[in-house]
Amino acid sequence: MTGWCAELELWFEKSHGLTRLVRRRHVGPLAVQRPFYPEADGSAHVYLLHPPGGVAGGDQLAINCHLGPRACTVLTTPGATKFYRSQAGLSTQHTTINVGVGAICEYLPQETILFDGADVSINTRISLAADAIYLGWEFFSFGRPACGERFLTGSARQRLEIARDGSPIWFEQLRVSGTAARLLDEPFAFAGQPIVGTMVYAGPMIENAVGKMRETLGHAARHVFAVTQLERVIVCRYLGNRMSEGKALFLHAWDALREGGIGKGAAVPRIWAT
Repeated sequence: MTGWCAELELWFEKSHGLTRLVRRRHVGPLAVQRPFYPEADGSAHVYLLHPPGGVAGGDQLAINCHLGPRACTVLTTPGATKFYRSQAGLSTQHTTINVGVGAICEYLPQETILFDGADVSINTRISLAADAIYLGWEFFSFGRPACGERFLTGSARQRLEIARDGSPIWFEQLRVSGTAARLLDEPFAFAGQPIVGTMVYAGPMIENAVGKMRETLGHAARHVFAVTQLERVIVCRYLGNRMSEGKALFLHAWDALREGGIGKGAAVPRIWAT
């Protein structure tokens, strides 16, 4: 077996007005900083750390988070996750988050950059109690557009599952393999745009949220930004070539969904400003 094998498991509980990290276990190069509490309701802001700074061929990362009743967390990363060209097999990242009764989890990692030639599998599974709330996003950059690198070879597999009380409420998967350029250039796929973003909100439905976001953010977007309200989730999409634009649009959407569904505005993690 080659590559790093890293695991991180976190347990959060609500106690005396704060969401506390009551237990953590880690193996290999995955860790967290101590929680920050920038919000009046005691929500814990936690930064997930991967000290090597990039994921090479054969690396396996596993992250498991457990939120007890009424716990509230914002999980993010200090920087982009980079999957390098693979010369030693598949690189994997599996994230599992269990959100308990009345708990709120916001999973907002920085972008994932897929270098040309990477061989990657990224799986995220969210399990919600009946009244739990989840809001999360994922950004993928196929190649490095800022330096002219495209994702021309390699393989990328992405899978997202959200279940409530054991029943699936959202599922999607993406697979790009072989000579990827053809698919990425097709109008029915990415139309030549290298950056893809998806944000999913699973919580109380918000009256007029979709219409307001379309009106305010749709006009501001230079590239594709879409909002869809389904029976049990609200989904935002970005497709373009500017990560800064996608993040700015999703930040405004996050604020609107947070205000309508949770009753408080966005509290931007301070690590994003460094």
